[in-house]
Amino acid sequence: MPPEAKVLAIFGPTGVGKTAVALALADQLEQDGHHVVAVSADALQVYEGLEILTGVATAAQQRRLEHRLVSFVPVTETFSAGRYAALAHAEVDALLAAGSLPLVVGGTGLYLRAALAELDLAPPPAPGVRERLAADLAARGPLVLHAELALSAPEVAAAIDPNDRQRIVRASELVAQGHRKTRSGPSQLWTAEMRHPTLLVGLTMDRADLYARIDSRVEEMLAAGVRQEVAAAARLNPSATARKALGFQELLDGDPEAMKRRSRNYARRQLTWMRKLAGVQTIDLGTHTPEQAASEILRLAGRLPSAGRLASHTLPRGHEI
Repeated sequence: MPPEAKVLAIFGPTGVGKTAVALALADQLEQDGHHVVAVSADALQVYEGLEILTGVATAAQQRRLEHRLVSFVPVTETFSAGRYAALAHAEVDALLAAGSLPLVVGGTGLYLRAALAELDLAPPPAPGVRERLAADLAARGPLVLHAELALSAPEVAAAIDPNDRQRIVRASELVAQGHRKTRSGPSQLWTAEMRHPTLLVGLTMDRADLYARIDSRVEEMLAAGVRQEVAAAARLNPSATARKALGFQELLDGDPEAMKRRSRNYARRQLTWMRKLAGVQTIDLGTHTPEQAASEILRLAGRLPSAGRLASHTLPRGHEI
């Protein structure tokens, strides 16, 4: 842990309250003279027109804390972690050069690591390739495409389950572009290597309480017009990546309960990812208000208000994963 972090990063499952903590953190830092800008690390918040569905900070919240890398990609476009990494690095570096404090916030584990570290990411597919492969998959099934992948790139196919639709499509598009090596990403993902001195904080909560918050959040989205938002996006022929947004297909099918189930399952996977992150410091939002969590983050980062700084960089007992 560096004596004073230059970058702050907040990771947590959907619905845990990342935005509330980010806002409280920005308020406390700006009272002490720091200029804070949030850099989103969310794979779906990049899409314009899906703000309710993906939980983008509201206009009022963004007036309190500027958010970058949200709502700038048309839903018709395919987006990738590689493209995101280049943009996130540029944002973080520019903010540091201007004397501002980057606050990386998100729940997509790969995007979080891509923003904070140098990852050897595979290139994005050529335009139309993913859509063509997805249509082929729907027409002929994963087993057929996996068998074809095994003929053209056996070493790649051997590392993929024949029923893993997403990985089959991604591997097939990479092979089509001449990339036949399996990615060595996991070792990069789980190291503590960062581009800048960074405090990484994971937000947690009792599982039952988190699931209740997720269900309530879906109800709030419904009241805010998320059905209409998704229907409007669907009329634009959205890309395969935009359609991956939690609840997109479920709401088109008129099944918000399925959206809740999928969101709870995703939150469980996010918590699993969090446990693997090297150097992560966790804070339980079941026992901390957003303001208390923000104060704890400042203590850990060595950025206490000018009245004084604490030297310790450990969480209170019981906050470890």
